[in-house]
Amino acid sequence: MIIDSHQHFWYYEAEKHSWIDDHMAVIRRNFLPEDLKAVYEENGIEGCVAVQADQTLEETDFLLGLASSNSFIKGVVGWVDLRSDAVEADLEKYKDNQYLKGWRHVVQDEADHNFLLRPNFCRGISLLEEYGYTYDILVFPHQLGAVLEFVKRFPNQKFVVDHIAKPYIKDGFYEGWALLMQRISKHQNVYCKLSGMVTEADYQLWSPNQFERYINLILESFGTDRIMFGSDWPVCLVAANYVQVKDLVINAIGSLSENEQQKIMGANAMTFYNL
Repeated sequence: MIIDSHQHFWYYEAEKHSWIDDHMAVIRRNFLPEDLKAVYEENGIEGCVAVQADQTLEETDFLLGLASSNSFIKGVVGWVDLRSDAVEADLEKYKDNQYLKGWRHVVQDEADHNFLLRPNFCRGISLLEEYGYTYDILVFPHQLGAVLEFVKRFPNQKFVVDHIAKPYIKDGFYEGWALLMQRISKHQNVYCKLSGMVTEADYQLWSPNQFERYINLILESFGTDRIMFGSDWPVCLVAANYVQVKDLVINAIGSLSENEQQKIMGANAMTFYNL
């Protein structure tokens, strides 16, 4: 079964989605399950994990509502304010929802490079294991030092690094990112998504060979049991169509055994998110 471990839905609002700049104008519109279902049918994708794009509880409820009425949405990664004194009450509110698999915060947009290590955020993270929730780590490479300290603090918490930590592929930067990702990968509770790569390259001029060393580093470091395919649809559409995004991963793992390919293309996501 092929599972897309990372995609988004939204009703486009200019203020809410202000991060969609002029260079990304092609995605300034609504993206809903009926749009994605057609794409999946064309590409043989059997299910997905819907991930938050807005930092509100309303966003979490929106995604859970879509999951309850669309069987191909197998799970939801929502948002809750993990820094809040009321976080326990919020987690309790969602504990019986079968579609809620984990949480994410848009840490990449935080000015504080050590946001992940602050006591109030760590307190919220410390509560997740009890509920069986996962946590998606969304950061830029300059925040990976904090990520390394962060995952050390919570050895029993299931983490996944989104978008291979968004290396600066367009600029060709590699060494610092690679060193820290290797260190992070040594923690067996941390997975990594092969997703969101095309938007870190030049939207118009990227070529598959640009991604080889980045993907190979992830394969060598995390191994085939802790990597999962994700499209980052519809964000990916600013640089590539769905076929191009899927083929980028499929071609990169083509020399692996069939079993290993199946893990990356779906089985690992099912295990990690308990789909």
